[in-house]
Amino acid sequence: MHLHPRPVSALLRLRPLRLLGATLLAAAACAAQAQTSAELAALGEQWLQGAMGASDSGLDASLPLRMEVQVGKLDPRLTLAPCQQVEPYLPAGSKLWGRTRIGLRCVQPGARPWNVFLPVTIKAWGPAWVLVHNVNAGEVLDASSATQGEADWAADASPVLVQPEDWIGQTAARNMMAGQVLRQSVVRPAEVFRKGAQVKVLVRGPGYAVTSSGVAVTGAGVGQSVKVRMDNGRLVSGTVNAQGEVEVGP
Repeated sequence: MHLHPRPVSALLRLRPLRLLGATLLAAAACAAQAQTSAELAALGEQWLQGAMGASDSGLDASLPLRMEVQVGKLDPRLTLAPCQQVEPYLPAGSKLWGRTRIGLRCVQPGARPWNVFLPVTIKAWGPAWVLVHNVNAGEVLDASSATQGEADWAADASPVLVQPEDWIGQTAARNMMAGQVLRQSVVRPAEVFRKGAQVKVLVRGPGYAVTSSGVAVTGAGVGQSVKVRMDNGRLVSGTVNAQGEVEVGP
């Protein structure tokens, strides 16, 4: 089932719960007679349409996603008591994003109660950067490494990298194949220094700053945490700043 494009936020960390903030309100009245597996699946699909349709209120229209819903099948071994009023709902801890599920329960007064779960897949097709060739772990990405394309944002928990500055100059965190979508989990800042390099250590505290030096236990990039072995053998942990120094708190 394809739904019309829905505007969503351009933030990299797209929040599925924000996307569906009005889900329960949109579907609160969606309870109907359904008994066969096909009827229950159709009811679930109808509920999802209402839930997705209610999600576009107040969102930034700068980055539209093309939403798609795929409804799975109930376990064919299920034997359900007759019910004239079936209510779809979103189970606690679930979200309508990626591979998930919705609940269907009998709420008919006096009927034998039951509760089942229907598997669904929510896809969110939107702009993405796609590798044009294979990339080895540790390789620095440049503007020619990827081209604009479309990807399912909900296919992976890691956010899609939307802006070129989010990946150009970054280092591949693993081996990647041509056609792979660039997400936050597959890149890391380029190393400012390598393992074993002599680095400057800056210890800051209230009203003071002390500079020393040590040997990096691992390589690291700007913004990353790293351990440094000081000249006296002590290990300290700090964060690499824009100048390539390791800043250590008090």
